[in-house]
Amino acid sequence: MAFSDPAHLAANRANWDERVAIHRRDRTGSYRTAAFLAGDDVLHPIEDGELGDVAGARLLHLQCHFGMDTLRLARRGASVTGVDFSPAAVAGAREMAAAIGRPDARFVEANVYDAAEAVPGLFDIVYTTWGTICWLPDLDGWARVIAAKLAPGGRFYFADGHPFMLMLEQVGDALVPTFGQDTPVDQPLVFEEALTYTGDETRLASARTYEWIHSISRILGALGRAGLTVETLREHRTIPWRAFPMCVPAGAGMYRLPDGQPALPLALSLTARLDSRGA
Repeated sequence: MAFSDPAHLAANRANWDERVAIHRRDRTGSYRTAAFLAGDDVLHPIEDGELGDVAGARLLHLQCHFGMDTLRLARRGASVTGVDFSPAAVAGAREMAAAIGRPDARFVEANVYDAAEAVPGLFDIVYTTWGTICWLPDLDGWARVIAAKLAPGGRFYFADGHPFMLMLEQVGDALVPTFGQDTPVDQPLVFEEALTYTGDETRLASARTYEWIHSISRILGALGRAGLTVETLREHRTIPWRAFPMCVPAGAGMYRLPDGQPALPLALSLTARLDSRGA
C-alpha cells in the first residue's frame, strides 16, 4: 500500500530536506557532529548495549537520515548501506563519508517501500532506529522490505519511541492520553512544528508533517506476516530525545520522566530473525 496520498510523502520529504542542514550543525545534542568527525562511534545506550558485534557484517540502515549512525557502524567494522528518502540527507551522508575517509559506505536515495528494488544484494543485518515508523503508514509493506533484504538467518534490529508514549501529550504537569492507537493509514496525524528537536532556533518553512502511531501488536504482526520471528522485545524508561517538556537528562544523551511521575515506558526495542518461510 505504501503512501495512500502522495502529498503526505511529499510534505514529509520537504520537512526532512530542511532538517538536514540544521541537524548537521548540531554539536552537543542529538547528533554531536563535532565528536563524530573526531572519531566517535558511540550509539545511544539502548542499541549500543543490544546490537552486538557488527564487524564483517553486511548492514542495511533504513531511514538513515544523513548517515551518522550508519558511519558509526562502519567504524565498528560493518559494510554499510544507508537508505533515505531525502535527497538532501543522502547528499549529506555522502559528504560525511568522504570527510571521514569512508568512500566504501554506500548511500541510496529511495522511499523505504522501494528499498528492496533500489538496493542490490542481501544483508546480514537490517537496522532502523529512532523516529522511523511514525513516518510510515503501512507496516506490512515495511516488514516485507526488511524480509526481502535479509540474507537467510539474517537479523533485524529496531528501536524507537514506545507506542504508548506516543499516544500521550503533556498538559500542565500531567501526561494526558491524546492520540488513538493504530492511526488509520488514510487518516494520519497532522502536525505543524516550526522547530526541529535539536534546540536550534531556525524555523522550518515546510512545517507540516503527516505521521502514524503503530501499536506493538501492529509492529509484531507485520513482522510475523513477513516471515520474521521476534527473538527479543524490551521496553525502556529512557529515550534519546526530550519526549515531553517535563523530561530530564538521564545521562549519555538520554532522557527520562522526572522523579514523582509514574514509571512509564518511553522506548521499545526488538530483534528478529528471518525464519525458514522468509528465507
